[in-house]
Amino acid sequence: MPDKVKAVPEGFHTLTPHITVRDARRAIDFYQKAFGAEVLGIHDGPEGKIMHATLKIGDSMLMLNDEFPEWGALGPPSTGASGVIIHMYLENVDAAFQRVVSAGATVKMPLGDAFWGDRYGAVVDPFGHTWSLASKVRDVSKDELDKASQDMFGRGTKKSA
Repeated sequence: MPDKVKAVPEGFHTLTPHITVRDARRAIDFYQKAFGAEVLGIHDGPEGKIMHATLKIGDSMLMLNDEFPEWGALGPPSTGASGVIIHMYLENVDAAFQRVVSAGATVKMPLGDAFWGDRYGAVVDPFGHTWSLASKVRDVSKDELDKASQDMFGRGTKKSA
């Protein structure tokens, strides 16, 4: 009897972002330069497009493909927006943030110490996707977090249960 196939393949976590970009080959080059991505596989589609690519960044996987309008697969430039944010926790967020910006990302939120205990910043890559980068720098109690968020967003902010 053959071995049972793992429901979650080796190297993958439960959550794996999968994004559609315009010009997947250029996106792969950017992710290699910006995040040190390792290309694990590329499946070519029609007309030189990439149907599916799997990249490894740190200990996590990222899947991506070119736009295929006939299948409803459109990237941010085609839709005008993206509801996706890919979050990365890193050992050295300062160095990573600098590398990503140097590779061509646009700063959306400058890197700084956030009230929730992270050193945190956000960028938009050349393909319209938002990436947040962070390192945990201190533990924050629930009371401290609630107070800081109320101070930031106004006293009308409801406390969570």
